[in-house]
Amino acid sequence: MSEVDLTVKIGDKLELKNPVILASGTVGYGNEISEFIDLSKIGAIVTKSISLHPRKGNPPQRVVETTGGMLNAIGLANVGLEKFISEKLPFLEKVKSTLICNIAASTIEEYVECVSILDRYEIIKAFEINVSCPNVKDGGLIFGNNLNAVAEITGRVRKATGKTLIIKLSPNVSDIAGFARVAKERGADAVSAINTLVGTAFDINTRKPKIKNITGGLSGPAIKPVALAKVLEISRNVDIPVIGIGGITDWQDAVEFMIAGASAVQLGTVNFVNPKASIEVLEGLNKYCLDNKIKRIAELTASYVL
Repeated sequence: MSEVDLTVKIGDKLELKNPVILASGTVGYGNEISEFIDLSKIGAIVTKSISLHPRKGNPPQRVVETTGGMLNAIGLANVGLEKFISEKLPFLEKVKSTLICNIAASTIEEYVECVSILDRYEIIKAFEINVSCPNVKDGGLIFGNNLNAVAEITGRVRKATGKTLIIKLSPNVSDIAGFARVAKERGADAVSAINTLVGTAFDINTRKPKIKNITGGLSGPAIKPVALAKVLEISRNVDIPVIGIGGITDWQDAVEFMIAGASAVQLGTVNFVNPKASIEVLEGLNKYCLDNKIKRIAELTASYVL
C-alpha cells in the first residue's frame, strides 16, 4: 500500500500508521482476533474495558441480534486490572500495533487509579475513558449523561497521565458537542463518538424482554446515520480530533465518517460477522485515495461540503 500517506494524528502525541482501529469490547484483548488478521497492519487496538477489580458482568441473556444490529448488556465483564497486567499485556507487547486501553469505573477515583497504574507501561500509548458507566456514589446515574461528571473525570484523569487521553462519548444526550467541548477544556486530546444507543427487544410469545437487563446498548449498521450526525455535530462545533464509531462495516462507511469529521474510525460489531473486516477496510481506503488522487488520507477529515 504505497503512494498514499495513511498516517493520522490523534492530538499532539499520538500518530497512527493508518486510521483503522479495532473498537473496545469487540476483539477481547486482541489474542482472539489475531488468529484471523495481522494486528500489526492496523492503526490501533482498543482493549476490552478494564476496571480496577474483576467484573462478572450481567446475567444472560445479554446479547441479542436485532434488525441491522445487536443489543448487548454485557455489563463490562472483564478480568480486572491485576490479571490484565499479568495475563494480557505480555501478548499485547508482542503485537506491533498501537495499544489504547479502555477504562471503565464506578467512581471517579477508580478511573484515576486505573490510569495511574497503567500509565507506567510504555506499550500503552493512550487511554480511552468509557464514561457510559453508572456512578455508584450517585445512585447509579450514568457519568456520560452528566456534563459536570464528564468534566471532572477528564480533569482528574488528565492529571494522572501525560499520554493521549480520549473520552468516549455517549450519544444518549441532547448536545453531544457540549460534552466534547467540556472534555477539550479539561484536557482531553480527542473524543470517540459514539458509544452505543439505548435499546430493547421483546419476545412476543412470552412478552418478556429478550435481554435479562431489559435494556442494552444498540450497535451495528442500524446506528450508523445517528453516529455520522453526532460526529458531524462535534466536528462543526468543537476543534478536537474525533474518532468515529457506529455501524462501520466497509471502507465506504469509513470514508463517510472521515468526510463528516473523523480523524480515525473504530470497527466494532462487524468484527463478530467478519473478523477480517479491518484489513478489508484498510485496503479499500488505500484504493479510494489512489483512485481519487488523495496523497494524504488525513485530507479527508472534515472535507464535507454543506
